[in-house]
Amino acid sequence: MSISFDSALGIHPYALSLWSRRAELLAANLANADTPDYKARDIDFKTALQQAQGTALPLQVTHAKHLPSAAGQLPGGEALYRVPLQASIDGNTVDSQVEHGKFMQNALQYQASLHFLSGSFKGLRSALKGE
Repeated sequence: MSISFDSALGIHPYALSLWSRRAELLAANLANADTPDYKARDIDFKTALQQAQGTALPLQVTHAKHLPSAAGQLPGGEALYRVPLQASIDGNTVDSQVEHGKFMQNALQYQASLHFLSGSFKGLRSALKGE
């Protein structure tokens, strides 16, 4: 009987890389909070995980000039521009309070995934040792 790391770890390794990429984007948003015309970016995490699991809904192409996405799937894991809650005079779309909140939420979710993976590895190690 073989052990499959994909089935044992699930989507968590992919989720960790997405959490990490999202942390970089959110940190860049915070660093550029005072930069004129800077546009805040973020990842649509739910869509990216659905795409990784293969359950994303296909795009409907209703016109011959529509551009198809890769394999007809919704784009996942790509950086999208955030719609600002309040317009800024200098064109910057970063709201520092929103970005701080999203950064902290992202950090907690990253830690939760690490904790789950740690438990999974402990379980696999004890299964291999026969404990």
